[in-house]
Amino acid sequence: MRNKKTNVMSMILMGIFAIIFLTLFGRIVFIQATGKIEGVQLDQWADGKRTSTLSLKAERGKILDRTGMILAYNQPTYRLYAIIDEDYSSQSQEPLHVMDLESTARQLAPLLNMSETTILSIFQKGLERDAFQVEFGQYGRHLTVEQKEKIEALNIPGIYFLRESRRFYPNGVFASHLIGFTQQEKEIERGVMGVEKTYNDFLVGKDGFITYKHDKYAFKLLNPEEIVQKPENGASIYLTIDQKIQTFLEDAMSQVEKEYKPEQMMAIVMDPKTGKVLAMSNRPTFDPNKREHIQNWYNDVISYPIEPGSTMKIFTLAAAIDAGVYDGQETYQSGNYRISDQVKPIHDHKKEGWGEITFNEGVQRSSNVAFAKLVWEKLGTDQFLNYLKAFHFDQKTGIDVDGERTGTLLYRYPIEKVTTAFGQGTTVTAIQMMKAATAIANDGKMMKPYVVEKIVDSSTGNVIKKNEPTVVGNPITKETSQEVKDLLETVITSEHGTGRIYRLEDFTLTGKTGTAQIPDPESGGYMYGKENYIFSFLGIAPKDDPELMMYVAVKQPELTPQEYGAEPVSYIFKTVMENSLHYLNVQPDIESNAQLSDTFVMPDVKGKQVRDAVETLKGQHIKTAVIGTGQNVAKVIPNEGEKLYPGSFAFIITDGQATMPDLTGWPLRQVLKLGELYQLRIEHMGNGYVVKQNVPVGTPIKEGQYVIIQLEPPYVEESESPLPSTAEEEQPEQ
Repeated sequence: MRNKKTNVMSMILMGIFAIIFLTLFGRIVFIQATGKIEGVQLDQWADGKRTSTLSLKAERGKILDRTGMILAYNQPTYRLYAIIDEDYSSQSQEPLHVMDLESTARQLAPLLNMSETTILSIFQKGLERDAFQVEFGQYGRHLTVEQKEKIEALNIPGIYFLRESRRFYPNGVFASHLIGFTQQEKEIERGVMGVEKTYNDFLVGKDGFITYKHDKYAFKLLNPEEIVQKPENGASIYLTIDQKIQTFLEDAMSQVEKEYKPEQMMAIVMDPKTGKVLAMSNRPTFDPNKREHIQNWYNDVISYPIEPGSTMKIFTLAAAIDAGVYDGQETYQSGNYRISDQVKPIHDHKKEGWGEITFNEGVQRSSNVAFAKLVWEKLGTDQFLNYLKAFHFDQKTGIDVDGERTGTLLYRYPIEKVTTAFGQGTTVTAIQMMKAATAIANDGKMMKPYVVEKIVDSSTGNVIKKNEPTVVGNPITKETSQEVKDLLETVITSEHGTGRIYRLEDFTLTGKTGTAQIPDPESGGYMYGKENYIFSFLGIAPKDDPELMMYVAVKQPELTPQEYGAEPVSYIFKTVMENSLHYLNVQPDIESNAQLSDTFVMPDVKGKQVRDAVETLKGQHIKTAVIGTGQNVAKVIPNEGEKLYPGSFAFIITDGQATMPDLTGWPLRQVLKLGELYQLRIEHMGNGYVVKQNVPVGTPIKEGQYVIIQLEPPYVEESESPLPSTAEEEQPEQ
């Protein structure tokens, strides 16, 4: 019985083993026959294990100005890594991994700006977790070519580099809000603002790849079966921006920012015949390479609606002339104006007015009453609204970059309709005003503003897209545009004109000043104080054949009691406009032999003849004051090597007796600088610029001497009067 039972059990076990064997054998035969395990194709799996695929990154496209100057590109950089796995050197006669940790750390430390102990710690932690390689964090990334070459020269085994790229903006603070910048998002570089964001799909390109067969140590096989798909680099974006004009603008705005510390600034230069934006800048701004402390993420020129103030009078005047209701020789009573007994009166910036004057003089003096009467009594509020819409103040300009906003036509109640005539209540953006002003400059044809000239395939050079000048409206006739230009020229040239400070030396100019109130959210009215305005100017030059049009606005500059808000605005406008017109080789239409240059660096003139130094500086439109009786230069202020701009002021101190110069026309700041230089006691009467001095010209200067000067203001807008709390109350000149 026992043997029989044993035999049965043996048979059962043999059967089980037979079944297992047949199952395994069948599985092996099946795998050999099909080459699959659980649906996985083994030859493909093995091929994948010994095949490496490397991504070939496409270069992000360049951004260039209209002349081909590069404004943004991908700069090659390198990432450092160290292989610490000994097996990597097993099939090589030379060491391929880091052999001496301490020596390597000591040599790398000064080049990576890291401590030896930190680098050693990175190595040790890598060895502890049995890592194949280690990296060095932010210190080992974005290395320059120079840093890479210095490290390679050390011939340290196990040290390798991975080529990367970083978006680089070679001009730093330069149209930063317009160009924008990029940032990495999961290994993908995307535009964050400006052109970088708007045209990201054109700029990114398409990555390529390379595949090859390798052994377990990642070395290529003798027949690697290599496949290469080249990357398609991003397209190049050519802007309408002109690098030279943009530099003029950035330098001038930086100078004003440094001297007057305004809350905010914006400026734009356009070609009125085409709508091309040649320069655009804002303050506060930032360096897109660093992106530190960005205070404003918006491009204010296109996204910050403001109450424009008197620059709006350009379009009120154009509407009245075009409708045939403007008679410049007709007189009216200036000072104040009431449209009805239920509404508080409107006031001119000079509350008592100038008596009975013509409408032409009212335009020159920037009279609120004149423009209120034009709309209320002559043009009519309904027809005025039609003109405002014809100038597209009720819509976006359609400029080809993200972020544009539009202002609001405040046009419900009668008083709002009237205050809109002189730029109060209603809001607009700078780009809206510039678009509308192209009709004034361009024979009635209103042009669409744009910032992208063309998009070019970086591989073939073929133009993918090209923008052309586009007429988007004809709000006024050619005859109206000429009459408006002629009349607004008198704002600059007339003895009553509020824009005399903006006069150019070599070119005729037409334009309009603005002094806009700033709403006070706490009171519901407007802010008080001499500095609490947006000071602005919109100008077109040359008058009869306009080549450039420019708008500048400066908000809340820090002013001395003797200064006016027009001074920082005029400095930016005149510096940029005069320089730019000369740069574009526009023929001057005012007789002058002077030629303005770019920024000028004070040369070493010490020991040279005074007359030569004066001629050198005057040739660059630097105002000079010679102090002393000597024939040779002993010292100049500013010092040698400092940057000057057209319109800047320089002292030339001779090697002779210091004598009192002619102070006529000097601003108080320059007189005070003279006082600091020679320890003079300066007393002044009035505001503005010097018209009289008590110490005769040529008198020897003595330390502690009293110098009394009388100042008078230029013809600029008066904005010092008390402000109203609501739009229905008193309005200063806008």
